[in-house]
Amino acid sequence: MFKKVTRYIVSQMDPDGRLAPVENSGQQDRFRPLCLLTQKRKQNTIFRSDPYYEYTEFKLDSVLLPGKDGKSTESLLPSEDGPDSSQFGLTKVTVDKVKGDLSISVDGASVELKGGGSLSQAFSIKMKKKAIPMDLLESVRKNRKINMDHSFIQQLQRTGADLFLVYEILEASEETVYKEDTKAELSFLAKIFAKFFGEGSTEHIESAVIPKGCTLAFRAIQMKISKGEWELSYFKERPTPVTGISFLEIPTPKLGAVDREVKQYCGIFSELPSGLRVMFLNTITAVMRDRNLFQELSQKMEGVLEKTDGYELKIKSPDLKDLLSTLENSPRDRRLQLAKGITYTLDALAELLDNQLLLLLESLERKIVSQQLQLVGKLLEHELKKVDMPFRVDASLLSFPRKEDQTLTMTLVELSRVKLREDGSAEPMEWPFEVVAALYVALYALNLLSGPK
Repeated sequence: MFKKVTRYIVSQMDPDGRLAPVENSGQQDRFRPLCLLTQKRKQNTIFRSDPYYEYTEFKLDSVLLPGKDGKSTESLLPSEDGPDSSQFGLTKVTVDKVKGDLSISVDGASVELKGGGSLSQAFSIKMKKKAIPMDLLESVRKNRKINMDHSFIQQLQRTGADLFLVYEILEASEETVYKEDTKAELSFLAKIFAKFFGEGSTEHIESAVIPKGCTLAFRAIQMKISKGEWELSYFKERPTPVTGISFLEIPTPKLGAVDREVKQYCGIFSELPSGLRVMFLNTITAVMRDRNLFQELSQKMEGVLEKTDGYELKIKSPDLKDLLSTLENSPRDRRLQLAKGITYTLDALAELLDNQLLLLLESLERKIVSQQLQLVGKLLEHELKKVDMPFRVDASLLSFPRKEDQTLTMTLVELSRVKLREDGSAEPMEWPFEVVAALYVALYALNLLSGPK
């Protein structure tokens, strides 16, 4: 739910595409000004053109040699009321079938619905922008060199990973609670939550508390290091398209483009023998239940791709042991192909909400993934980059043996920002293409690994 809020904020507040949402509330302290980040990979996908940032344990001062004045870079941090700090608010209200009046207070702090309408979503958040003055950062760059003997810097040099510095953030100025009204679909979702995690609090999966001072989004600038000197990349580089797919040739990406990409990366799974498919599927579903395990597998796969020879794949976790052992004993080219397929699948799953992962796990047990894949494929045949452009899909794709299967599927799709009705009518909400494409990739991989052997 936190991810849902921060992504919405970025979609509304980002004029130049350099603002990145913090997608896990437990990691917000890792994306403060002067924190150092690495970029997960230069490879872009059709469902994610923005870079993946990974936090490190270091700040800028940690890797710089001492300056002549003995000052720490912490002095660069913006003050609460300094010239590089500003405050503003954002209010989101979604109302279905309004028969009364909707009123929003002048300061944006409260939302009230009068009459016979039904409020499905509402939140109002006050934010503060904090930025490090670039002229001060440039002064530090000229006067302090990088400590090339630092173990972190030496590791960066060996791996060739890109280094980034957080220089601006959006943070919450006051505590905010985001809630969604309880619907039949979400009550059903609560039951699934209880099934997989032993607790069924609808409030838990429908709300997010954002504390005061929480980092919501950030901007990072690349640092390029050479022989102790460092430069800052002030201009955003043009993203590199996925091999074999030119985004310029596809003005409105649809099913064909997504299908080509997913087959490029996940096609290797179809070559696995039955036993290995089951093992791969068990590993993927295990990490879908556990975010820490998810991160661990993702990092291991990045290690395989970055260090193609002699990379240690030993691990203590029993949920990952068999898969990593299989990769370690595979020929180099095949190991790389499998690592790319796993990483691509994990990237798609990372784009989805936690609630969607629960619904996918339930869909696997109900054996309805194949039909869901067909349905989501039909959604991708339509224009999903224009909001409020209704269309229709074949209603038979929403016909399931059990009513709960239909409810589950419609909820899964609606969480991807496309509202579906039983008659096949569909309505895009809030630029859904990327998340629908990610859902298609996730369904494709799960269907391939769980299908007939």
